[in-house]
Amino acid sequence: MSKNVISVEHLTKRYELGVIGTGTLTRDLERWWARVRKQPDPYTRIGQKDAFEKIGESILALDDVSFTVEQGEALGIIGKNGAGKSTLLKILSRVTAPTSGVVKVKGRIGSLLEVGTGFHPELTGRENIYLNGAILGMKKAEVARKFDEIVDFSGVEKFIDTPVKRYSSGMYVRLAFAVAAHLDPEILVVDEVLAVGDAEFQKKCLGKMGDVSSKEGRTVLFVSHNMQAVQNLCQNAILLEKGSIKARGKSIDVISEYQAETSLISNGNILSNIEDRSGDGTIRFERWTVTDPVQGEGNQVGCRHKCSFRIYYKSQSKEKIKNVSVTITIKDDYGQPILSLASYLTNSDFPIIGNNGIFICEVPEIPLIPGKYIIHLYCSVNGACADVINDAGSLYVYEDDFFGSGRLPQKRHGYYLLMQYWNIENSQ
Repeated sequence: MSKNVISVEHLTKRYELGVIGTGTLTRDLERWWARVRKQPDPYTRIGQKDAFEKIGESILALDDVSFTVEQGEALGIIGKNGAGKSTLLKILSRVTAPTSGVVKVKGRIGSLLEVGTGFHPELTGRENIYLNGAILGMKKAEVARKFDEIVDFSGVEKFIDTPVKRYSSGMYVRLAFAVAAHLDPEILVVDEVLAVGDAEFQKKCLGKMGDVSSKEGRTVLFVSHNMQAVQNLCQNAILLEKGSIKARGKSIDVISEYQAETSLISNGNILSNIEDRSGDGTIRFERWTVTDPVQGEGNQVGCRHKCSFRIYYKSQSKEKIKNVSVTITIKDDYGQPILSLASYLTNSDFPIIGNNGIFICEVPEIPLIPGKYIIHLYCSVNGACADVINDAGSLYVYEDDFFGSGRLPQKRHGYYLLMQYWNIENSQ
């Protein structure tokens, strides 16, 4: 029978806005004297609102949040920026205290909330590993048994006796995650810090968190904006909105609800109000979307995923429109074309169409490296340009295990992904 290891009851966190300490008693006294004389704060920066005017204002980072987490459960926490995700994890990790409510946690918590959380910058990597173990209540011998495994996972063996203040942000997060994941915490709490690491290390971390949850029976709380990672790792998820729980349930259902609001149609896909376009206007593009089997309809697609581009159009013509050709060009950040989807290339031009409808282009798989791309749209009628939009919005290709190898390709490898099979013939 499963048991609850985390219980949150009516949790509220309120932050007061306005004046905070300057860091020295002298300046604090000067600020207080200015306030007594009803003068502006002498330490308000140029262009900022007077800090005295904000006194009495507050924001609710968390508003009456209640939920439980069972032992061995991997729980995803998703939501927009400012929804309260990081604040919730900080309270669970006892980094900050709640304004009201009760939090009950059974077991040791290993937290990775910010790059270098719990590290002392003057200590070496080796010393910080033992320091974190002591914070978790472990004996030196216990940490020593895990030491080689931690260093091997982090990949910073060459710098293990270097003060961590000299580490890059990537090295910091590699060692910090290795420590948090390997020092046997009953509960592993991970915020969006994995974005600092490269794609291969992110994949490695996600695999480790999956092992911690499914094989070792420990609990994982995972905050991420990568919906694919949340769906793959977490059985259940919570959707936070403005400090409150909007949805709780199976991760695929909660992610679908979140995407229904945020990813269905982004402003970049709406084309009807774009003025920077050319053509005679026989046909005008209204908006476009791409349909992905995981993300649904929006502007996101996974590399190697089957997808369909849908381009909505309208025409003022009172007659049927004949001989229509449509082209979708995918460009890089510099505006250079890298991939073209054109109806004429496959002899798929439209001999006759109605006055409004949807052009649909089915793509068996997207062969592009994860990243942001620009969509260019072109349409001609009887060989004459009808509508051209050079920047019709952004297409986001998110990472997926294209080759099924557990290794994620990066942009330094080029733009395209091609399925490949390696072998060798030995010659004596």
